[in-house]
Amino acid sequence: MAEQRAGFVALIGEPNAGKSTLLNRMVGAKVSIVTHKVQTTRARIRGVCMEGDAQIVFVDTPGLFRPRRRLDRAMVAAAWGGAADADIIVLLIEAHRGLTDGVAAIIDAMKDRIPQGQQVALAINKIDRIKAENLLALAEEMNKAFPFVETFMISAEKGYGVDKLRAWLASQLPVGPWFYPEDQIADLPMRMIAAEITREKLTLRLHEELPYQLTVETEKWEDRKDGSTRIDQIVYVARDGHKGIVLGNKGETIKAIGQAARVDLAEFLDRPVHLFLQVKVRPNWLEEPDRYSEMGLDFKDGD
Repeated sequence: MAEQRAGFVALIGEPNAGKSTLLNRMVGAKVSIVTHKVQTTRARIRGVCMEGDAQIVFVDTPGLFRPRRRLDRAMVAAAWGGAADADIIVLLIEAHRGLTDGVAAIIDAMKDRIPQGQQVALAINKIDRIKAENLLALAEEMNKAFPFVETFMISAEKGYGVDKLRAWLASQLPVGPWFYPEDQIADLPMRMIAAEITREKLTLRLHEELPYQLTVETEKWEDRKDGSTRIDQIVYVARDGHKGIVLGNKGETIKAIGQAARVDLAEFLDRPVHLFLQVKVRPNWLEEPDRYSEMGLDFKDGD
């Protein structure tokens, strides 16, 4: 029998580079939240993926951006912490955007923050949006900017090149026992995944600044004898005016959000789900240490 391997892989990159899409493609289940809005991955959600005799544990770090508020600063600290602790780092960039100022800033920061000798691979994503010759020029430019151990051309959305990346990651991990049972796809507690799914629906439905001013908590979880699950969640908003926006006219908005979340939850849990949402105003939730630890972040990192 081949030796078991196991290790951590950190996906880093600018917001919206496609990290969550790649994670979901690798793991084969919707673990990390995917939306068109930037900065939605708050917690270091890990997806566990089996590849032969290797277990790859993905650390899906928050997108690296210029932090303004405490929450932003805690997210960026979490991203770098997750990267420094990982066995392998994969920097994901968008083919059609290339070496942006943001990517250049991440590369500069990697030189300071990443331990020497740590393997960093480059994954150029969304390759269907660029001509082949431009792609090769971009790969060359990126490898001049940083000594990547390998470069992969992928489309996380379409799946192109992802198997090759996954096989390479598996081959590079340290020899050792697996961290998780083979059938366990995420180490994030189910309550938190459920909250993330609902928050994704809120984010997709409500635009502009509001999504960053709200959080979702799973208050109660009951697996019933009939094989269904009842989930009670609270949506916390920072201001009274936000509550009205989330509820919508005659409660239509929250109802639509609840229905969309319930469909995803039922699919994820593979059982019928009864979802009950409440909206509450909690003015200072962005300053509460408990909210941060629930999201896998360190409150002190925001200082």
